[in-house]
Amino acid sequence: MLYTGVVPKLWNETIEAHRRAVRDAVLDTTAALVAEHGLASVTMSQIAEETGIGRATLYKYFPDVEAILFAWHERQVTDHLEHLAEVRDQAGDAGVRLEAVLEAYALISHEHHGTELAALLHRGEHVARAQQHLSDFIRDLLTKGAETDDVRDDVAPDELASYCLHALTAASSLPSKAAVRRLVTVILAGLRPPR
Repeated sequence: MLYTGVVPKLWNETIEAHRRAVRDAVLDTTAALVAEHGLASVTMSQIAEETGIGRATLYKYFPDVEAILFAWHERQVTDHLEHLAEVRDQAGDAGVRLEAVLEAYALISHEHHGTELAALLHRGEHVARAQQHLSDFIRDLLTKGAETDDVRDDVAPDELASYCLHALTAASSLPSKAAVRRLVTVILAGLRPPR
């Protein structure tokens, strides 16, 4: 007898959950292998073996190591943007929210600085989308800050957002979290309304 019914929703959800779990395991394993052995020495065979899946299964998910790393990075970027939204939503008034978000972003930049892997991954299209999202996010905070006189209004919010993001790139080369916080203090001073 041929089964002609629809696959139950629970079955589809279980399969999708399994696929997500395999995909996440592949991403995490690859990132760990690259951190341990370096970008050039990681192979699809190593990833399959360390993840505990067959190579054929791995190739159903990703064509090569670089594709895995781009997917891992895209997940990281999404997590960072979600974290910044949580920081914004937990803070108080417009000025406090802006400071909290700038500091959180600076600390993220400080932790993930100048590696061979970062150089490879920061050329992906997802990075351009994330940068635009981040710029819009900061611009909106600046606009609200200008409305409450926490932020200067003599410069367009888009220009101030660009200023913030470019200045915050310095966080990646600073020696400590204390230095990162001092950088944020300097940036905030430049955002205050002129007296």
